[in-house]
Amino acid sequence: MNILVTGANGQLGSEMRVLAASSSNKYIFSDIASIDGRETTILDITNIDAVRHLCKDSSIDVIVNCAAYTNVDKAEDDYATAYKINAEAVSNLAKAATECGALLVHVSTDYVFNGTSCIPYSEDLPVEPIGAYGKTKAEGERFVIESGCRYLIFRTAWLYSIYGNNFVKTMRRLTSERDSLKVVFDQVGSPTYAADLAFAIFNIIEEGKAVGKEGVYHFSNEGVCSWFDFSKAIAELSGNLSCNIQPCHSDEFPSKVKRPHYSVLDKTKYKETFGLFVPHWYDALKRCVLLLNNQ
Repeated sequence: MNILVTGANGQLGSEMRVLAASSSNKYIFSDIASIDGRETTILDITNIDAVRHLCKDSSIDVIVNCAAYTNVDKAEDDYATAYKINAEAVSNLAKAATECGALLVHVSTDYVFNGTSCIPYSEDLPVEPIGAYGKTKAEGERFVIESGCRYLIFRTAWLYSIYGNNFVKTMRRLTSERDSLKVVFDQVGSPTYAADLAFAIFNIIEEGKAVGKEGVYHFSNEGVCSWFDFSKAIAELSGNLSCNIQPCHSDEFPSKVKRPHYSVLDKTKYKETFGLFVPHWYDALKRCVLLLNNQ
């Protein structure tokens, strides 16, 4: 198979690179720009002609879209750019997938929900995004579903890895630099190690498990915690024990973005359909921090 991975230099794309090294299939890693030491095909997914040409010329069988505009705060001020990347570009990939008969694996977010529930969100609940980021991601999902292509949409939450900038790396730095820190405790969810999400996608592709199982799925690590709990675990596993981390309310950090207070995704459908084990968030965090400690 020929597999195109977009957004290949981001967190999830980087984890896909690691796994692809063991595959006999051909993976083409693309992004808007290259990074030193990484083989990257330059591709602007907002350009429909460029996407079509690459998919046709390379006889693409599977597209894994890891590209996204993920700056939640900036999306409020730059909706046009967020929409172009999270919606229009996704529509381009879906059109190309339809034309070449490829499977599109698209990664979405818990932000398509309103975050006011008290029970885990299942895939069949209606979307109700509360901010620009969530609205653009919801539109991307709609374009995929309405395109007629074969697709898997994976909604995830609280993504982190050893690559790029993310909450885990930020907390490691802050708890090593400061004597005290306040972190919100009234927003809860399930942290997701990008390596685990990448493995879920990789396994489904490599084993051909998507046939007849197209649709929307939820994937995050197991368990639930607040950002405060998550921060405490990050600091402890990183050996930053001198920082006094205190819980606080969200309103102590005013923001133009209304963030979901409850981001827990129900993974029953994914587990029953594909039969794959989902690690607990704390165990996943330990694996990630160990790698970071050894860098």
